Amino acid sequence: MLAINDFLIFIDGYLGSSPWFPYYLLGIGLFFTIYLKFPQIRFFKHAWSVLFDPEEKSKAGGETSHFQAMSMALSGTIGTGNMGGVALAIYLGGPAAIFWMLMTAAMGMTTKFVEVSLSHKYRITTDDGTVAGGPMYVMDRGLGWKPLAIVFAAAVVLSSFGSGSMPQVNNIAQVMNSTFGIEMWISGLVLSALLAFVIIGGITRIASFASRVVPSMAVLYLIGSFCVIITNYDQVIPSFVSIFADAFTGTAAVGGFIGGVFAQAFSIGVARGLFSNEAGQGSSAIAHASAITEEPVSEGMVSLLEPFIDTIMICTLTGLVILSSGAWTEKYENTFQAADFSIIAGEYSEDNAAQKTELFEHLNGLPGSTVEKLTGEIEVIGGKMVSGGATIINARSFAEDVVFSKENDSGELIPITGKLAVSNGNLEDGSVVVNGKSLVHSATLTSMAFTKSFLGENGKYIVAISLTLFAFSTAVAWSYYGDRAITYLLGAKAVMPYRCVYVIGFFVAAISDTAIIWTIALITVALMTIPNVICMFMMRKEVKEMVEDYSAKINK
Repeated sequence: MLAINDFLIFIDGYLGSSPWFPYYLLGIGLFFTIYLKFPQIRFFKHAWSVLFDPEEKSKAGGETSHFQAMSMALSGTIGTGNMGGVALAIYLGGPAAIFWMLMTAAMGMTTKFVEVSLSHKYRITTDDGTVAGGPMYVMDRGLGWKPLAIVFAAAVVLSSFGSGSMPQVNNIAQVMNSTFGIEMWISGLVLSALLAFVIIGGITRIASFASRVVPSMAVLYLIGSFCVIITNYDQVIPSFVSIFADAFTGTAAVGGFIGGVFAQAFSIGVARGLFSNEAGQGSSAIAHASAITEEPVSEGMVSLLEPFIDTIMICTLTGLVILSSGAWTEKYENTFQAADFSIIAGEYSEDNAAQKTELFEHLNGLPGSTVEKLTGEIEVIGGKMVSGGATIINARSFAEDVVFSKENDSGELIPITGKLAVSNGNLEDGSVVVNGKSLVHSATLTSMAFTKSFLGENGKYIVAISLTLFAFSTAVAWSYYGDRAITYLLGAKAVMPYRCVYVIGFFVAAISDTAIIWTIALITVALMTIPNVICMFMMRKEVKEMVEDYSAKINK
């Protein structure tokens, strides 16, 4: 399984994780922003009036209102990326990564406007009477490129499991276990039953669920965020300054080695921006195709608000919570994960500026670094490393109070005494558990940041509940995306079998390792984005005509 995952990571290195991908994604947004004369600015006010237009229901066929369609799309985009994803971006790229997330969102408003307008125009009514739309229908009916449409639809189905379902429930189960002590299989069972109830009811029940849950979960998260920001109000302006100032200066090596160079901040910011708002990926366009309106561009208007709400508002709030609280520079007791852990050859000190710079260069892959990972042995007595000539690094920081342990027959952790073999910085014995203090990242960092307010430790419960709602709503929305993609590939008869497999996979993932699923998701996201961007560019003239006609109508 590890070999397969390594191979998939290698493939992803040429796709979504490659250096050209952020430019590819930002490029299409910038192109259409200029080509369509900044629609995200020109139509911003008008988009809000369309969103709450009460008369659209009487004008055309469809299955959801503008608000329901956007709520469903937002339920797919507002998820773990808004919490753990922002924290990961800061961890890898420093505050500058938030700036590039915002730039991705600004360009993404136009990208989403284009893909949604096209998808709504080329939607169809299926054999079972439901509406189906999305980039696969644009590629097929608009461009006549059916093979490309099949690739896109297949990628949607795989991605519905990879990024939409399985990792989401795994995150929920872990958070509920660590916060409330609920067994992971119980969380999986209960949530799978709820998921089945919602999605088997089809688009009507999914849209109804989303339109109620999305506003509620957003309000809860906003309240928790403002509690932290108000408590740390004196750090808000410095946090904003760091976001914008570091975007062009390059480094943010504060509190250990957190942050990175300009290229790293740029690439991780753009990548997390896409993961957060999905602009260019084409997934949200599937939800918007169900909206009740005769005018495709009007639904495009609604959709340009999504990156604004999802990334510019919610992700910025998360970033301010993490930066203003100072949690991103503090060390916390945690269990070290193999991916974050490394033993470096040589003794380095956090108080030595030159040595700290050397390790910073090593962790960011800068040329000329002389730091090497240890290959050899370390000696441990009572769980503590006593041998010299080695330094323990975890989560891009000097680890402190490190204890090496193993479980006994009763499952109790017992500190080790003896020698441990190390190969290329990693422990050869995978059964050794390492605990200590270090920086943290992802959802754990966000959770720690939420405790830095007058709510104290209660703040982490807001994160746990919000993460559960965010992740579950994402799974609900992606079930619909996969549902419409499988309809395109195999017809309406395949929808119910797909839904059943989706629910079963949801339960299994609650108690399983989803690392390989995440890797598959990275690849499928690229396989959705690449053809979708090509399709939008090829239909640029048609899009411009649609927008000009619509603009003339509303300006009469």
